[in-house]
Amino acid sequence: MSGPLILGLETSCDETSAAVLKAPDTLKGHVIYSQDEHILYGGVVPEIAARAHVQRIDDVVDRALAEAGCRLSDIDAVAVTAGPGLIGALLVGVCWAKAAAFGLGKPLVAVHHMEAHLFAPSLENPDAVPPFVALLVSGGHTLLLHVPEWGTYHWLGQTRDDAAGEAFDKVARLLGMPYPGGPAIEAAASRGDAARYRFPRPMLRRNQRPGDDDFYDFSFSGLKTAVVTLVREIEADRQLEPEKEDVAASFQAAVVDVLTEKTMRAVEEMDCPRVLLGGGVAANGRLREALSKRLEPDGVLLSASARLSLDNGAMVARAGAFRLGRGEVASLDASPDPNLPFPGLMKASA
Repeated sequence: MSGPLILGLETSCDETSAAVLKAPDTLKGHVIYSQDEHILYGGVVPEIAARAHVQRIDDVVDRALAEAGCRLSDIDAVAVTAGPGLIGALLVGVCWAKAAAFGLGKPLVAVHHMEAHLFAPSLENPDAVPPFVALLVSGGHTLLLHVPEWGTYHWLGQTRDDAAGEAFDKVARLLGMPYPGGPAIEAAASRGDAARYRFPRPMLRRNQRPGDDDFYDFSFSGLKTAVVTLVREIEADRQLEPEKEDVAASFQAAVVDVLTEKTMRAVEEMDCPRVLLGGGVAANGRLREALSKRLEPDGVLLSASARLSLDNGAMVARAGAFRLGRGEVASLDASPDPNLPFPGLMKASA
């Protein structure tokens, strides 16, 4: 039996997106506008992002509704990313959603951005359901979870400094590559020699044991510094341009090794050979390949397409459908929170 028609809105960073979902998982319409205003600056400028959301959100919603073949008055609930994210960007989506919910007299559902990434693969793969180990990697977050069931999230580890996506962006900028850095680094790395340079694998030591406070945690700041140091040495001695692709490949290999090894530790300790990969960095082909290979022959990698790995309204609508089904409705005076706590998150038992 089909459920309510949900409008999902995403404006946490630099994607303005809206989706119409027939709960629980039938996507009827979906539009993503990726802001290109930030390319000139080599990274997201919060004020520009917020203004772009204001300028685009009405059109993006209208296009999603048209694609779904429905009107706004047909919507049964409005789901919106309430955090984490850039406060100015979040405000645009939350204010629009509250106004729509009030005008329609329909429920408002506040969604956590990273929980939404967990739901994204389930829109394309019916097997993408718990239990699984989840690796969530994006520009602002790197998080490792064990998920025995929807709504129950056992925290294993997270980054202590830079997120993986942030490291990709910073290294790309250092190498003179465009924003966003992930696709640029991956493209360059495909033509480079990953064995040319040996970068450190931060917080990854053979003598680590379960229970150590860094067994599952990540750190990419030191790796970024190692790349900076190497680039300066190259530039002081010779031209960087002929070696950019080797630097990119060596850097990417280090990131992938750390993410893969930490995830496989969780697979072994949780006795759960199912891994869900979410977030923007989940689109990285080398990471997917490495995890798939390590999970052979009995494990499985669950991931979304590149489109649904981006920040998008479809994943927000899907997470909103889950929360609405549990009766979790936000009040119309709800405010966005750039540090919104992950719902249902608890420390995994040793």
